[in-house]
Amino acid sequence: MTEAVASSGDAGAARAPAETSTAPKRAGLVLGALIAVAAVANLGLAVANVALPAIGKEFDASQTALNLVAVGYSLGLAASVLYFGAVGDRYGRKLLLMIGMVVTVPADLLAAWAPNIGVLFGARVLGGLAAGMAYPTTLALITALWSGPGRTKAIALWAATGGAIAALGPLCSGILLEHFWWGSVFLLTVPLAVVALAMAFVLVPAHVNETTEPVDHVGGVLSIALVGALILGINFAAVPNETALIIELFAVAAAALGAFFIRQRRAKNPLYDLHAAARPTFWVAACAGIIVFGSLMGAMFIGQQFLQNVLTYSTVQAGLAILPAAAFMVVVAPRSAQLVEARGARFTLLLGYVFVFLGFLTMLVLWKENISYWKVALGYSFVGIGVGLAGTPASHSLTGSVPVKRVGMASGTADLQRDLGGAIMQSIFGALLTAGYAAAAGAAVAASGKNVNNTVQTELTKSFSSAADTAQRYPASVQDQIVAAAKASFLKGDQWAYTAGIVAVLLGAVLVYFKFPRFADEQRLLASYAAEDAGEAVRPDARKTKSLETAA
Repeated sequence: MTEAVASSGDAGAARAPAETSTAPKRAGLVLGALIAVAAVANLGLAVANVALPAIGKEFDASQTALNLVAVGYSLGLAASVLYFGAVGDRYGRKLLLMIGMVVTVPADLLAAWAPNIGVLFGARVLGGLAAGMAYPTTLALITALWSGPGRTKAIALWAATGGAIAALGPLCSGILLEHFWWGSVFLLTVPLAVVALAMAFVLVPAHVNETTEPVDHVGGVLSIALVGALILGINFAAVPNETALIIELFAVAAAALGAFFIRQRRAKNPLYDLHAAARPTFWVAACAGIIVFGSLMGAMFIGQQFLQNVLTYSTVQAGLAILPAAAFMVVVAPRSAQLVEARGARFTLLLGYVFVFLGFLTMLVLWKENISYWKVALGYSFVGIGVGLAGTPASHSLTGSVPVKRVGMASGTADLQRDLGGAIMQSIFGALLTAGYAAAAGAAVAASGKNVNNTVQTELTKSFSSAADTAQRYPASVQDQIVAAAKASFLKGDQWAYTAGIVAVLLGAVLVYFKFPRFADEQRLLASYAAEDAGEAVRPDARKTKSLETAA
């Protein structure tokens, strides 16, 4: 990247000093501590998916309730990261990080011993809020402590390790479920949180390039309302007889969005700098990351249920099935960092999108009943490679587009990519799975020609686990028919979900191709942003910068 910048004229000269790599003392240990903290959040995002069938049986939960449990952690995390990112910038990133690790422990204990599905959902949201305190500060501190190519490599390792840990979560959960009750999966993060807390206390520097400007608390509350209402509205979109609630949630999201925009335009110290957010290297990367990381979470969410419900994998087998995704994310990450430096973020993002597209296409075409494992591994491998490639530029472009003192905004957005992307994609996939399953199951009941009362039909069309439980009340021959019909109905629903994933990836690729600056333009724009943010007099011609942004 240094050579590329040097060849880009005056803009490259202005940018060159910032490209000199710097790192903190004991850089490896500091990065290890930050990755350990991030691992708590990434593991928390993934542990519930394997346990969903068991949770459904324990509480006789509907598919909608299971979707809420799955998305609850993402909901709390996504709704809070922007606000907590700004709070960390002002009052201390290390302090907020440590508070988040402390709150994680009681939240996970409450989830493990939740007496009902409502308490479980609440505990998951609380755990997400705790992660929202800690997770944004990890990337913010990496940005503040590292610079140049060293920062790119650190972000690549942070992103890849986080994704791999999220992929490994189902395996760890599956092993626990083989020997313990469903709540044991939520205890996985407790010892890790304790270790991460100790490492952060000893190793992570405090008060690095933090701001003294006041926090926009009003904007923070509006951001929570906006993201929370949006995610819940998407999650309830496919629920029958909830039209009024759905309209209310989307109305709240729309009102919060309008109020948030007006507030950020008028606030002296806005929570979210709309000027910086309008930079193409920022907003396009933010949208691209939402799709990339959301695809990973959505694929794991639907995939785990497919493996257990349709292929009848055990929880351990279902967890092991995801290992190719985790392995490829770690292996590909260093190459991703090299591509960002040599070819730019746009090329690397598009290459990642190609592999994510191939992953969803594999799931849509090949994932059927009684398939061989290699078809499962192929789908997860493609997704893992794609996320490994695209994760680094999606995060790196954000942090490179804002001043270090405002990096909480960039890190919050980077975390929002994962959390909002995961929550939205899981909600959309879950809603489509729910609608597709219910429609197919209802059609199967009608086609059977048997007199099925309304109560039984409701149980059969509610979710796969509910249908499986209902089947146990009947003779073996009837059980087999009900389970077979439930599997067929599930396969109808997950086809809807995979198709949505393909559409989302294609839309994201079109956005990146046409709106993200090409490599040379990206370098010039980043140089101009760095000069502008530092208050330097030397900067590229304003008209050239404006034309580049328009062309991007």
